[in-house]
Amino acid sequence: MLTLLGVFLRVGVMNELHYRVNFFVQLFQSAISLVTALAVLGLVFGHTQELNGWSHAELLAVMGVHIAMGGVIGTFIQPNMNRLIEGIRQGTFDFLLTKPEDAQILASVQEVRIWRFVDVIVGAVVLGVALSLLGGGVGLPAVLAFGIALVLGALMIYCFWLIMTIAAFWIVRIDEIAELFEGIYQAGRWPVGIYPGWLRIGLTFLVPLAFAITVPAEALTGRLTVETLVVAAGFALFLLVLTRLLWRVGLRRYSGASA
Repeated sequence: MLTLLGVFLRVGVMNELHYRVNFFVQLFQSAISLVTALAVLGLVFGHTQELNGWSHAELLAVMGVHIAMGGVIGTFIQPNMNRLIEGIRQGTFDFLLTKPEDAQILASVQEVRIWRFVDVIVGAVVLGVALSLLGGGVGLPAVLAFGIALVLGALMIYCFWLIMTIAAFWIVRIDEIAELFEGIYQAGRWPVGIYPGWLRIGLTFLVPLAFAITVPAEALTGRLTVETLVVAAGFALFLLVLTRLLWRVGLRRYSGASA
């Protein structure tokens, strides 16, 4: 899979370099989003010293993870899911099925939008500023826990996207999937602990934003427990298995372009 990702990454870079103005457009969009998010955070802390036990610097760390994860989604996950939906609708998905590699892997790595990686860099910078404001330094165990939680969170978001995309095998038009996710994703800008119980559960196990954003931020702010990390690993494994099963069911439903 890493070899395939490397091949499609090179192709994606060559394609994107033909439209270099997109880099400046993305940079402008990222700057506007960052300024807006910082303004909202400043407005909140203009009236309180903490939000459900989270300090200003800790919430800035959550924001950094949120922006960076959004960059990962925009670079690797969303473009492939959108292309898969289009391929299923138009029948061009047939070409993937004729390849010797696994169709799910091919569908998951065939397109890379490198300019969206700007958000990953911006998120990393915000995260660095947050850690400097927190002081005290971050130990190696916290960094390792952060890395593990981040990978697990990205896997869960991938599974969530793919599960929604698999619906294209039954439903002809689900183009609004990106707008739907974008709206929900904004809720991850804040720790899920600030939300009511029912919404907290939904943002943890239905749309796994808690595992993708809050849990990695907890690792760097000294809030993460081993139990939470184990639950995250178990849930990621469950989603991977579930996604694979649904993928196979969807493939049996797919009739191809010639139908």
